[in-house]
Amino acid sequence: MSKDLLFEIGLEEVPARFLRAAMEQLKDKTFQWLEASRIPFGEVQAYATPRRLAVWVRDVAEKQEDVSEEVKGPSRKIALDENGQWSKAALGFARSQGVEPDSFTFKELGGVEYIYVTKNSAGVQTQSILAEGLLGVLTSMTFPKNMRWGGHEFKFVRPIRWLVALFGSEVINLEITGVPSGNVTRGHRFLGGEAVIREASAYRETLRSQHVIVDVNEREEMIVSQIQALAKEKGWNIAIKDDLLEEVLFLVETPTVLYGSFDPSFLEIPQEVLITSMREHQRYFPVLDSQGQLLPYFVTVRSGDSRSLEVIAKGNEKVLRARLSDAKFFYEEDQKLQIKDALSKLESIVFHEELGTIGDKVRRIRRISDALAAKLNATGDTADSVSRAADICKFDLVTQMVYEFPELQGVMGEDYARKAGEKEEVAKAVFEHYQPRFAGDAVPTTQVGSIVSIADKIDTIAGCFSIGIIPTGSQDPYALRRQAQGIVQIILEHKLPITLSEVFTIALDVHQNIRALKRSADEIRKDLYEFFGLRVKKLLSEQQRYDVVDAVISAGFDQVVSVVSRGQALMQAVTETDDFKTTVESFNRVSNLAAKAGKAAVNPELFVEAEEGRLYEAWKTVREPYLAALEAADGVRALALLGDMKAPITGFFDSVMVMAEDEAVRTNRLALLSGIDSDLKKFADFTKLVWS
Repeated sequence: MSKDLLFEIGLEEVPARFLRAAMEQLKDKTFQWLEASRIPFGEVQAYATPRRLAVWVRDVAEKQEDVSEEVKGPSRKIALDENGQWSKAALGFARSQGVEPDSFTFKELGGVEYIYVTKNSAGVQTQSILAEGLLGVLTSMTFPKNMRWGGHEFKFVRPIRWLVALFGSEVINLEITGVPSGNVTRGHRFLGGEAVIREASAYRETLRSQHVIVDVNEREEMIVSQIQALAKEKGWNIAIKDDLLEEVLFLVETPTVLYGSFDPSFLEIPQEVLITSMREHQRYFPVLDSQGQLLPYFVTVRSGDSRSLEVIAKGNEKVLRARLSDAKFFYEEDQKLQIKDALSKLESIVFHEELGTIGDKVRRIRRISDALAAKLNATGDTADSVSRAADICKFDLVTQMVYEFPELQGVMGEDYARKAGEKEEVAKAVFEHYQPRFAGDAVPTTQVGSIVSIADKIDTIAGCFSIGIIPTGSQDPYALRRQAQGIVQIILEHKLPITLSEVFTIALDVHQNIRALKRSADEIRKDLYEFFGLRVKKLLSEQQRYDVVDAVISAGFDQVVSVVSRGQALMQAVTETDDFKTTVESFNRVSNLAAKAGKAAVNPELFVEAEEGRLYEAWKTVREPYLAALEAADGVRALALLGDMKAPITGFFDSVMVMAEDEAVRTNRLALLSGIDSDLKKFADFTKLVWS
């Protein structure tokens, strides 16, 4: 026999950003408690609205499962004394298990006999332990921020105002902070009222009758479908950004989509400003035309029904008008600020107490950018643009618009720089140097933006590492992992002919010339190399098998474009080439014997067998184009050339005894294999490949 279980925690309005995680946490903790309590159950569903967290479990058994447990005691040798009577150890074991010695049995384990006792425990009625279990689930929940209320010591995300706890139709009696459980829930704050839940299975429909859509997925479908219907009706493109949809989803209990408009004169402001103001301050969805240009409309979601939507829309329009008026004022005032004056203000903004001001950081970015441009052989005009972009890349941080909307840094800088008469590639680089800003974001499209972006990111990373700020676990307050990943992405996307070591050296030289390093440059460089190695490995692991990644990483990852190209070529060969396993086996035979070689050079005059000469000539023929392919980061070509070595390697091992009695011949053969192995390992450590 089974019944459904319902547990609802009624709350004052919870911040939307907390609700998804809280809902999942309630589900997981309930699931774990039922499993630990040996209570069979079916599907577990969790729900959340701004005023409630709830979990509903189908088909919860009315009784715990019985348990039968076999417990091992002392060995026969210890359990019986010289007279064949139970020893003190055996009697003590019996007392500890609550049984009589005559219930002992003997079983052999590993050639030794032990006494065993079987303990049977009958399951209790589920109803008798639900109150304690659900209360334990509730009190064990954690949140980013908690509250106390009414003089209670207990803390929770928001004050608890009601509890519903039902097992089928029976109320589970529990209480916390003076709030007893019952079967009465509360509907929409304005459209609904209190409602009795007769059965746990009636939860969703009971709340629906009180204008609450408690199922998160259903609310999301309603919002999206209403927005899509409105877009189709009006011929609009309504931009549904995932993070905004997620927030709106947990701000409403019954969603109804509506739209409003604003004065078209505000469209003179860059549309990024308008969109940001609507999204961040008002939680509005922007409306675009087919070309992606902003239209003077907005879409929002109310928590309620479709009555009086015109009045609601007018109220929203009034609030938005004030927001956009502020944005317009900030935009116009910012354009009165000269770039040189903005730059001087950066001297008073601290970047880090040990790394100086933003002004200090900008000077380091300039030096690193210039060095990177030189290393990449940037032309005169490009080099000049790199210098200028580096000089002004942070000037918009002191503008009113960025102060109000920090997420617009770079966006406003590009617009203001262009209006101030800066070259197009310089203005664009002011925005691009922040890219990629998050996972999945685009990398800079221009060479100028790419160079300044790498310079900005490696300055932060090298500076933090130099003072001992190195990410550990989940702690990464300066987003160093993201910035390192960004550098790797930029180098790869543009196939920049620069190594990570060169980037590290440039940054550390600049830091060392400006200030004394707290740690040695070699120590910092080692940490940087390990740190970036993990980023490269993560990048490769997104597309390739773990053993392929390990194999190519072992050959070095300093040249990012090369290691990615080698990984792609090796992955393709492993998965698509039928006889590649035998090719790898021939490479690994070379590696196994090469480990026994000394430092001797190959002497062709010591060859005895014809196959020695054939292998040597094959190696000489392949080597130059192979190394050239590696230098050009052409992994497919390099691996194909290595594949040409398979036949001569196989012929060599079929005909030649490597460990010959003649020491000179043996040493020479090992030297030949060692040389070949050294080149093989420039591509990958093939011994790390795993075959099923």
